[in-house]
Amino acid sequence: MNRLKTYLGDLWKRLMELQGTPHAIAGGVAIGIFWGFTPLFGLKTLLCLATAAVLGLNPLAAVLAVTFHDIVTPLWPVILRVEYEIGYWILSNPHQLPPKMEMHHLKLHELFSWKVFSTVGLPLMVGAVVVAIPFAAASYAAFFAMMTRRERRKLAKAGESGVKPSPLSQNDH
Repeated sequence: MNRLKTYLGDLWKRLMELQGTPHAIAGGVAIGIFWGFTPLFGLKTLLCLATAAVLGLNPLAAVLAVTFHDIVTPLWPVILRVEYEIGYWILSNPHQLPPKMEMHHLKLHELFSWKVFSTVGLPLMVGAVVVAIPFAAASYAAFFAMMTRRERRKLAKAGESGVKPSPLSQNDH
């Protein structure tokens, strides 16, 4: 447990020391949190890197956030079930919750068929997007506020010492 605390503390410290505008860092964190909620295990890091690059956000913030998001790994069965139920409800007409899942009939090779993807994967992805958006938006707002405060402190400290701040620390908003 102590190693986990140290690991998470190191991730947090790296995130707080990133260089860039508050928007770029907060946007990178939001992208990482967004992709962290998807069931695309093994692709999340690549997807958050690509998304951050396309949107001009901080890619390291995105990677650190998607890694930090792995704290919820023990909760994945519950999160995936909730995402699936939300997606199923959205996609069904008329809206209804999915039938009770019977896992004892499921065979491993069936998980990789298109039929299973269309009946389970699509609702799961739709639900993941619905769940991820508010968490990504909240993380953007929180990190934008933290990074803006950090920039103001840097500027105040630089003003007191007479040192001109570097262009990297200037806000672009």
